[in-house]
Amino acid sequence: MFATAWNQNWTLSRMRTDPIHLTRRGVLLSSSALMLMTAGGALSQEATADETAEPPEDDGGAFSFERLVEEMRAGAQRADEPHAVENSFLNDLNYDDYRLIRFDPERSRFGAIDHTRFELHAFHMGWLFNRPVHLFEVANGRVRPMEFDTDDFIYDRTVREKVPEHTALPGVAGFRLHNPINRPDIMDELIAFQGASYFRALGRGSTYGLSARGLAVNTGSDVKEEFPRFTRFWISRPDPGSDVITVWAALESPSLTGAYEFVISPGRDTTMDVRARLFFRRDIAQLGVAPLTSMFLYGDRNRAKFDDFRPAVHDSEGLAIVRADGHRVWRPLSNPPRLASSFFKEDTPRSFGLCQRNRDFDHYQDAAAVYERRPSCMVEPIGDWGRGSIRLVEIPSDLEINDNIVAFWVPAQPARAGEEMTLQYRLHWGDLPPEENGDLAYVVASRAGVGGVSGVENQDGSRKFVVDFSGGPLEHLPAEAVEDLTVVASAVGARITSQVLHRIAGNNMWRLVLDVIGEGEVIELSAHVEGYGQKLTETWLFQWLTEQ
Repeated sequence: MFATAWNQNWTLSRMRTDPIHLTRRGVLLSSSALMLMTAGGALSQEATADETAEPPEDDGGAFSFERLVEEMRAGAQRADEPHAVENSFLNDLNYDDYRLIRFDPERSRFGAIDHTRFELHAFHMGWLFNRPVHLFEVANGRVRPMEFDTDDFIYDRTVREKVPEHTALPGVAGFRLHNPINRPDIMDELIAFQGASYFRALGRGSTYGLSARGLAVNTGSDVKEEFPRFTRFWISRPDPGSDVITVWAALESPSLTGAYEFVISPGRDTTMDVRARLFFRRDIAQLGVAPLTSMFLYGDRNRAKFDDFRPAVHDSEGLAIVRADGHRVWRPLSNPPRLASSFFKEDTPRSFGLCQRNRDFDHYQDAAAVYERRPSCMVEPIGDWGRGSIRLVEIPSDLEINDNIVAFWVPAQPARAGEEMTLQYRLHWGDLPPEENGDLAYVVASRAGVGGVSGVENQDGSRKFVVDFSGGPLEHLPAEAVEDLTVVASAVGARITSQVLHRIAGNNMWRLVLDVIGEGEVIELSAHVEGYGQKLTETWLFQWLTEQ
């Protein structure tokens, strides 16, 4: 494992909505839109003047994943030709207009009228979403286009004056699926695909937080980032009573094409079995597989930098890794003073993902954003992914509307023009509590502050790191067992001047306290507890960037 910092300045901005109208959280998925910006330019859904929309080609023909694979393989031999719509009222819709448009639930596809446990709602084109996405229904192996018009949407107030009645739409901006995941009498939103190749899903009791995407190309590198996009979706007509639905997607970008399959199973933890075939048009400097995007503004370690009544603001609080040998790693997320990047070398890890561990309202005190209900998402590789690295990118941010965290797998071998790649993995969305993996104690909290003795002026410039562990075999040990325990701690670019481990009276947690003196700009910390011939805790890692 190793980590380095990147002295670049790029951000990911996101805005979100609830299902009815846009809020301060903006627009991304689930009624959501996306704006991603880099130092080299901004992702825009706007099109150039010479692009024209193409109608769907599938109309009653046979469909299979293998057929889609062959189509995308052939498409990789041609240049990418993104499409948009010209001379349409859609191009005149601005942010204020877009927030007044919503899908009419009475016009949902599937649902009660077809005796299925899924409903499909489409996202309207316009504003950032000027490139049409085409949807198709697959039933009994045959395909038919899903067509939408202005009668499928509700246009509130002033936007009604801009929208012609009974007008066919050239496509949509994406879609979402609903399912009675929480109550049998309510079709709650389950998953949404909208914006490039972004999507989000929910477990039972969750509310939208982090996002996934089909692929990341040159994210956080010296090469301008590219955003592959899902241009067409095929949705299987769900069987009556079934809680499984399959979605297929065509991925396109200047550097590659791809065929994707998502088998979606809602539940306490919603799972998505992902199968992908990629075909490369160009060499790619860095391919990001199974990317996850989230937000970490502040928490236990950097609370003092924000004048806010809430104790913590984040969609995810840590990167979790289960290594090939079963060892678990917890890397708390950070909002660094400058762009930071960490690499964790692995040979096909068992899993990795971004997690929200603290489920206590008191930790956040935000009754509107309900951060305690934001889902975790773990990526479980299927098959041999070979050698590579899990990369974590952390971006400085002053606002919670910014997605400033990205994590993905980087294969050791770069993608080359003319080559192909097959990927399989499973995404787990939900609370995913760490105590369910009770073989090791897990990190409950990770705090930091001025080093030295409390109440005494700090003389040596040290910084204190406090890590609380709970669960596993450590939980039931008495305080005097500390004599049998060993702290294994290390610091790269710094010196550990003291380390103390003790049981916290009155609960089942153990606390590790480290005082560290930094000797460089990038400091890597690692610690875990051993005893009785075995490892007793997961490994806590942290990257400390000293202020320049």
